Amino acid sequence: MLDMSGGAPIESCSKRGPLIVISGPPGAGKSTYARRLAEDLGLRYYSSGMAFRALARERNIDVVELNKLAEGDPSIDLEIERRTIRIACEGNIVVDSHIAAWMLAGRADVLVYVKAPLLVRAGRIARRDGRSLGEALEEILEREESHWARFKRYYGVDILDLTVFHLIVDTSVYDIEEAYKIIKTAVETRISKLGYKTRG
Repeated sequence: MLDMSGGAPIESCSKRGPLIVISGPPGAGKSTYARRLAEDLGLRYYSSGMAFRALARERNIDVVELNKLAEGDPSIDLEIERRTIRIACEGNIVVDSHIAAWMLAGRADVLVYVKAPLLVRAGRIARRDGRSLGEALEEILEREESHWARFKRYYGVDILDLTVFHLIVDTSVYDIEEAYKIIKTAVETRISKLGYKTRG
């Protein structure tokens, strides 16, 4: 199992403000909610997915290809997640990440998981990227299988185990505004109890 702490134990997180992590599978809406939450609460926003896509562009390959490379090269995930954890541990941030929630369990103030059925998520990605439903579905399945295998093998994390999360929201049951209101209310309630002050 790999150490993702970048040389410093996660327990040494010295965050200076709230640390909120929003996770979920592709197409569930985690980036949408994390970015909006950060803006409304006056916190920083960081996406490990954006870092992963940027690395794919640097290598002139797509995200699916980079996922396949990462299956045999743990340094890819390791570098992205080390950076995510380092930045997250500074606090005053909303982190959008597939894996950071499990790595930061016990350190993050609020862990939110957003989900939706596979076909719903594929439809969202198809519309967002201007692709066919079949193409989006194939990409999601490949990415999710790769994520599950890599995270289990490298970090001992089962991404199907959601017990670390404080809040789980099915974004197919609620519209965007309803789901966001649930998330924002839960987060504000929690960080207020912890004594944090935010713009929200």
